[in-house]
Amino acid sequence: MKPELRRLARLLRLEKIRAHAKQAAAREAAEAEMTLAQLDALASRTGRLLADYSARSDAVDGAALRAVAAFRSGLSGVSDTATADATQARGIADEKHAALALAERRRQVVEDRAAHQAAAIARAGSSPLLGGRRAIGTPLE
Repeated sequence: MKPELRRLARLLRLEKIRAHAKQAAAREAAEAEMTLAQLDALASRTGRLLADYSARSDAVDGAALRAVAAFRSGLSGVSDTATADATQARGIADEKHAALALAERRRQVVEDRAAHQAAAIARAGSSPLLGGRRAIGTPLE
């Protein structure tokens, strides 16, 4: 096999590998987005619950007031944790999207190189144009 054809075959194999890497990066980015959506929803729900319980003022005695305050305190901790987890998941999702973009750029570069190599092989295989010869003799002949 000629070196040009070996190089083209290698570039095509590399393109397949890069396409698989891109698919894996896309899958990871989708999973990160799903996790982010779930954590955002959880943070939103706990925030609403905390707001609802903070607005309550139906305690009839000190024990009920203390129980509601303790529940609000625990709910506040859960809300803070959910918000922090959502923020962290957003950062991870952004990293996964950046990795996906990088994988696509790498795949595209290899695809372009393979296309250029295939075009070079096609140009080398075609016969040159012979229209540049000088005419021999005079125009009267």
